[in-house]
Amino acid sequence: MLKVKEIYLTKQGEGYHTGQEAVFCRFTGCNLWSGLEKDRHKAACRFCDTDFRGVDGVNGGRYTELSLVKKIQEIWGRESSPFVVFTGGEPLLQLKKSFIDLCKHRNFYVALETNGTKVIPSGIDWVCVSPKPRSTIVIRKASELKLVYPQREPEMAPENFVDFDAEHRYLQPLDNKHQKYNIQLANEYCQHHPDWKVSIQTHKILGIP
Repeated sequence: MLKVKEIYLTKQGEGYHTGQEAVFCRFTGCNLWSGLEKDRHKAACRFCDTDFRGVDGVNGGRYTELSLVKKIQEIWGRESSPFVVFTGGEPLLQLKKSFIDLCKHRNFYVALETNGTKVIPSGIDWVCVSPKPRSTIVIRKASELKLVYPQREPEMAPENFVDFDAEHRYLQPLDNKHQKYNIQLANEYCQHHPDWKVSIQTHKILGIP
């Protein structure tokens, strides 16, 4: 069974597909943080702003591969091919090729958001890798590379990803009490390094899920 936190229709708020209507399917669980605040200080990823624990979100639950495909199609609710974004937590803890094949059989456009620590099954149309500190990145090629910026850890500096094979590169300002300053820093970096672009979390500005 696949454990899903939530599934909902929204617009992609970040990166290359900003503004794209999409079904977001958020899988339960992550390999870089338990999701419990008491564990945040010792987690590999310490700035996560997402609730990925449990199956109690909108349309959350335990699904078979086929029932999850049908639920996504139902939520999409139109004749056109569904655009689905699999996210988490870390979706690749559960996302298998057999499920991707079912999605492609129904003509889904499949996008993935991952921390890059797990091997990606074939058949996914769009891969966004968002590396995190204190983790081993096994993926070296993606449609989109997205770094939270700035980070204290030297290994997370954009310069360390010059050899990462990505069609598009984004810096996403760290969302904390210094966010305005972080936006300024990201913008200044991108001005001097035009292969990078700033990605703003527009869904938070618009007040949508």
